Amino acid sequence: MIPAGTEVDVVITHLEMTARPLYDRPSVPSLGRVALIAAEDPPVWWFLDLYSAVGARHEWTDMFDLPTEELTAFVTDPEMRIYTMFLQGWPGGFFMLDGREAPVVDIAYFGLVPEAHGRGLGRYLLQTAIHTAWDTSGAEKVTVKTCTLDHPAALPLYQKCGFGAVAQETTRRILTRDREGEI
Repeated sequence: MIPAGTEVDVVITHLEMTARPLYDRPSVPSLGRVALIAAEDPPVWWFLDLYSAVGARHEWTDMFDLPTEELTAFVTDPEMRIYTMFLQGWPGGFFMLDGREAPVVDIAYFGLVPEAHGRGLGRYLLQTAIHTAWDTSGAEKVTVKTCTLDHPAALPLYQKCGFGAVAQETTRRILTRDREGEI
């Protein structure tokens, strides 16, 4: 276990896809009621709740440090789109697409809540995010980044779904929570 307060190296991998993938848009998994809903004019608290539910175990804390005005502008920008996957009525994960740097669409956030892991939903949600990004008018490239604090399956899943790594950087970060395993 690595205790909170420990300073660690974090490797960030930047990935991109320069053509729509050849695989079809995935079918909704047959795991009971699964629905993907796009948020319309989402309140900031909704985004922060999803961000925390998915990212708390992975040190997603940066958004909590933003000034209220900056966070509100980010979440409510018309080029930012949030899609929430509901599992039998509760949020099981989400993705957020950032189209502010057209013709690039960035998958700014993507992930599942811990209770949704291990059900085969990650690939479904990611492939849906990829197709949704490519559906953006004028999209020429889709990007995403992940780091060694994210779920260990994140980088391999991005690569299996067609992303190629284009850059890596290493930063230092002080952990806010105890962590199991390696970083």
